[in-house]
Amino acid sequence: VQLQASGGGSVQAGGSLRLSCAASASIFSGRTMYWYRQAPGEQRELVAGITSTGSTDYAESVKGRFTISRDNAKNTVFLQMNSLKPEDTAVYYCKAERSGFRPIYWGEGTLVTVSS
Repeated sequence: VQLQASGGGSVQAGGSLRLSCAASASIFSGRTMYWYRQAPGEQRELVAGITSTGSTDYAESVKGRFTISRDNAKNTVFLQMNSLKPEDTAVYYCKAERSGFRPIYWGEGTLVTVSS
């Protein structure tokens, strides 16, 4: 497995979770890392992204609640999720991409369930 996501689980609304996605050095280095999510019956959507130099971007629905970060020494990207809502329930996936380059790498998903 080239990207390994972990950290999902079940939490009550208002709670927090921290997702991790570990990659091999050859995949992680120089690539923008993303978190996506897919709720049941919905399309996969972009949650957050972080460039290799640390610039970040977020979906409007998670701004102020989620924080993406990366540890380049450990080839790992994180998603700190606070103030979770039931609508955050989804399978979360990490992706590694370098503009103009192929392939794009996807990790296996990790399930986040938020109960009201």
